Amino acid sequence: MKRPAFLSFLVVNLILALSIVISTKAADLEKEPAGKLKDLNGFFPLPVPDTLEAWEERAELLRRRVLVANGLFPLPERTPLNAVVHGKVEREGFTIEKVYLESVPGFHVTGLLFRPAGKNASPGKKYPAVLSPHGHGGRLYDLGEDGIKKHLENGGEKFAESGRFPKVARCVTLARLGCVTLLYDMIGYADNQQLSRQLGHGFSEQRPEFEGKESWGFYSTQAEMRLQSIFGLQTWNSIRALDFLEGLPDVDPKRIGVTGGSGGGTQTIMICAIDPRPVVAFPNGMVSSSMQGGCPCENASLLRIGTGNVELAALFAPKPQGMTAANDWTKEMLVPGKGFPELKKLYGLYGKSDHVICGDLLHFSHNYNYVTRKIMYEWFNEHLRLGLKTPIIEEDFPRLTEEEHAVYDDQHARPAGGDDFERTLTHWLADQSDQQLAALSPEERAKTVAEAWQILVGVDDPITDDGTANWISVESADGISTISLGALPEMKETPVVENKREFAGYTHGYNHSIFANRARTLLARIRTARQRGDTVILFAKDGSEPIALAAAAAAEPGAVKKISLGSDKFRFASIASYRDVDFIPGSVKYGDLPGLIETSVTRGTTVEVD
Repeated sequence: MKRPAFLSFLVVNLILALSIVISTKAADLEKEPAGKLKDLNGFFPLPVPDTLEAWEERAELLRRRVLVANGLFPLPERTPLNAVVHGKVEREGFTIEKVYLESVPGFHVTGLLFRPAGKNASPGKKYPAVLSPHGHGGRLYDLGEDGIKKHLENGGEKFAESGRFPKVARCVTLARLGCVTLLYDMIGYADNQQLSRQLGHGFSEQRPEFEGKESWGFYSTQAEMRLQSIFGLQTWNSIRALDFLEGLPDVDPKRIGVTGGSGGGTQTIMICAIDPRPVVAFPNGMVSSSMQGGCPCENASLLRIGTGNVELAALFAPKPQGMTAANDWTKEMLVPGKGFPELKKLYGLYGKSDHVICGDLLHFSHNYNYVTRKIMYEWFNEHLRLGLKTPIIEEDFPRLTEEEHAVYDDQHARPAGGDDFERTLTHWLADQSDQQLAALSPEERAKTVAEAWQILVGVDDPITDDGTANWISVESADGISTISLGALPEMKETPVVENKREFAGYTHGYNHSIFANRARTLLARIRTARQRGDTVILFAKDGSEPIALAAAAAAEPGAVKKISLGSDKFRFASIASYRDVDFIPGSVKYGDLPGLIETSVTRGTTVEVD
């Protein structure tokens, strides 16, 4: 098959780029300082395994990490969408309709639905579909008069009218190319106002009035222990938006693409990592081995511990995926060791190295501009089988009026939001999660909780030796290893990264908690004893009881024969600060201490309380 012209252009530029940087040695690549907490501005390389089997084993664990971090393990019940589509606007070659749907009861996802029309439409045809998370700036992001002049001058945009609204322009053109396209709002943007933009993207200080076991809000310690986050809620919104798009009568569910830029690029990575339905993706502006996303809405506890956006994007392999490198945090993507060469190598494990591209657009700053969109259109043309002649040229269109883009009107009322709604939403999410686990059989529940705690503890991650493991003593005799846990070292609070915003995800999204480090240290002792063939008995007291139970839950079934607890009164739900040394994200969602005890017993461990 003849290579499309734009692919030849990209290959040539890639070869040129690699010839410039080929002398870069692995030793020259930046490394994380030993002992320093990692943050969103760290280095996040993609280590490519030697075999496809090794990668797929790693990929399975990574997908579980993404689901757990999003609060979506196991996936929640898909409640009725109650979708409303109204207010059709007809333009040359496309139509626009207003949409709102419920990702969970009472919480709306809002946006605009673009369809082919006129000469671009074929009555009775099933069209491919594109899901388009917009990223920061909102779906109606306006470059303004001065901004569009600059973009016209540097070649980033082509039209003074439609180019001012690059996110709408992307969806209009996709509709004109024959794709049903949904451009939906991030939390706090445009018509999605039940949770404010300040909460979703500008959060900086903890809110004591939103902390408590009976009533709490996002970013609180209670929310973190239930893995409730703006990030996870947006990911669920994306999945439900895909449910809506897939279910439209004029959509071919086997030809679905996803593309977004910046924060929308982050969402594209997440959707395509965990949802099997998309067949092509273009996560622009966020596939990078450096900065991982600065907004609270792009971070969640547990998400990037031991991984990063490049490796998470690799979870889409071997399906076709495109992106660009610009003069921002993606600028080194073409450098060996920094992202794209490793993605290409990983795709090569499947024999599909041509299924991933990275356009060299280093002469532009952070963008999803006309030049970038053109690469995406031609990539989607090929892999959604649109059958269009290339090159694909974007056309101008009159901008939407305020009335044309507003989702709510006199006939379609805006839903209630605010503080009370936030508290109601987090409580509902917790209740649904509890009910979902309770409905499982004891064996299924124990398996689910154990698999979750393997992520919470980080069973395959390196041991973090803080020099305080003398609280663990091991005696081995006659095939029995007796592991005794004493009083834990005193620590005032958990260290956090140097970020002024008081959000656990900035620390715990990249680093294990003290609790997890201690549980993993104990787990290593258990594994060593089992390798000797010993039967393992744990004695835990003086506050070490939850660590013993967490390590046993994360271990292989039956790895621990018996656990003797000094007390079973501890509850993670009583922790009032994410700086507490016993804090660990997800601990309450997966049953708290009673859930750990039940899991241990169900998996063959005897648990006794002195």
